[in-house]
Amino acid sequence: MLKEKLRKNLDEVIWNIEEARISVSEHHIVKLVAVGKYSDEESIKTLYKLGQRAFGENQVQQLESRMQSLEELPLEWHMMGRLQSNKINKLIELRPTLFQSLDSLKLAQALNQRLEARNQTMSCLLQINSANEESKAGVGVYEAEDIYAQIIESYPQLRLKGVMSIGTHTQDKKEIQKSFELTHKIYDNLKKYNATICSMGMSSDYQLAIQCGSNLVRIGSTIFK
Repeated sequence: MLKEKLRKNLDEVIWNIEEARISVSEHHIVKLVAVGKYSDEESIKTLYKLGQRAFGENQVQQLESRMQSLEELPLEWHMMGRLQSNKINKLIELRPTLFQSLDSLKLAQALNQRLEARNQTMSCLLQINSANEESKAGVGVYEAEDIYAQIIESYPQLRLKGVMSIGTHTQDKKEIQKSFELTHKIYDNLKKYNATICSMGMSSDYQLAIQCGSNLVRIGSTIFK
């Protein structure tokens, strides 16, 4: 029963991703990260059997628990929530494939310092608050490019791979689109620093995000509902 439900949900999401992707270009590749906070380990195992490999968590504690109990599976793990300073060492220990929510220079400095002490590096995305909402983390639109360059220059243990943002929290599709387009424009400007990932789009807006150029979507409730 669980398998059939998850298969149906996953197929639907993949179909929608394909449709949106092809509307941009048939060469436009989009990665799906399934966000597990609405799920349990059994569902993640089932999705693995259905072919899904990349999973994300919003909390370090949850990420640790999932990575430990599913360590026999070759999964790709992403951390995508706000990182508290007292959880930095734990995240470094876990070595996720990608830390998607590097949201300030202060956090970059703290991460770099502790990574250096362990002779480790971490792949990250710079989180941009393109919706300009106080409730959202991330650097401002107008400072994003400078901060990206500064991190590359000053914090060598951080391997910046691109940007991440969360669409404007509104029912107004034009406003959401505007925030995605802003992020994508910044991403385009950062390609000179070899940025390859533009992570935008969640369950409610991932098709629009892809149409605006996203090449990584983070989907939870639509898959696990």
